[in-house]
Parts: sequence; structure tokens; C-alpha cells
Amino acid sequence: MNRRLVPALLAVVLSAGCGVPVDDEPRLVREPPGRFPTPAGTSTADPDGRVGEPFCFVRDEGLAVVNRRVDGLPGVDAHLQHLLAGPDSAERRSGLATALPGTVVVAGATMTGNVATIDVRQAGQDARRNDEVLAYGQIVCSLTQRPDVDSVAFRRDGQPLEVPRADGSVSALPLTAADYRPLMPR
Repeated sequence: MNRRLVPALLAVVLSAGCGVPVDDEPRLVREPPGRFPTPAGTSTADPDGRVGEPFCFVRDEGLAVVNRRVDGLPGVDAHLQHLLAGPDSAERRSGLATALPGTVVVAGATMTGNVATIDVRQAGQDARRNDEVLAYGQIVCSLTQRPDVDSVAFRRDGQPLEVPRADGSVSALPLTAADYRPLMPR
């Protein structure tokens, strides 16, 4: 036999066994064990059934994401009220704060499809902070971490409201976390 033919024949024989077996019937495929990373915007359940309620709070000059473990993800309006309450005592001790009080006065939230619309009122003259970019960023980043919210729009007196984005521009269009990415840790 030709010496050149032997390696080629051997390669053909060996590669014939390298394939996916064909079954006569469908077979159940099981998920491999272990934890897998969860895409942004989804909540994960603990083994005890608790889920993460995501919040973006202020740390230094940027935004930091935290997840509080809760029994079930609340509705968007309740989630927003939890955000407006600010960081809890442990979160404050870790250096988290909020830019919302005195900057953005939220009247409520509604959902249309996957867009959360936030109704805001004019902030009073006694506004303690002038961190509008951080305040709007907190709302947008917190709500778009939810699996049911893709973007957030703002309105005042029923009309679309132009709000500041991280790049200094303003927009009346629905916003996403990407509009505030420069404020997020890398």
C-alpha cells in the first residue's frame, strides 16, 4: 500500500467517528449544573425564591447599581417609590446617596408596552441639589434594569419633557441606561 494513502485513510476512518449521534426519537436536554450570568435588565431568583430589585444610587460623581433582595419584583410605580425613598442605612454607610429629593418631583409612573412614563412636577424653589443629570439617570438606570422596562420617558402636564442626558444634551424621547453609561462604573 502507498505510504501517502495510509495517513489519508486513517484520517477518514477517525473523522467518521467524530459527529453528533443520530437518535430515533427526540431526547430531553438538561441544563448543566451551576450558575450562569444573567443579562442586564433581568432579575434573578435566589433558591429561596427572592429576586433582585435594582436601584441606581449616587456614589461620588456617578451612579452605582445595587440590588435589594425582595420576595417579588414590585410594579413600576412601587419600584419608583422605593427609589425615591433613597438608600437604606447600610447603603448610606457604604457611600451611596441620592440626587432625587429637591431635584425631580415624581407624581407617578405608567407603563405602555415596555416604556415606563414618569410624570414629574416642577421642583420647588427650595431644591437642595442641582444634580438633574444624576437624578434622571437614577430613575432611568433603575427602571431599565427591570426585565419589563426597555426605556423611560418623562412628561410634565401631559407633555413630553426634555431631560438631561449624561453627555449634556437633552431629549424628550424615551431614554435607556446607555444614555447615562458615562456615569456608570466600568
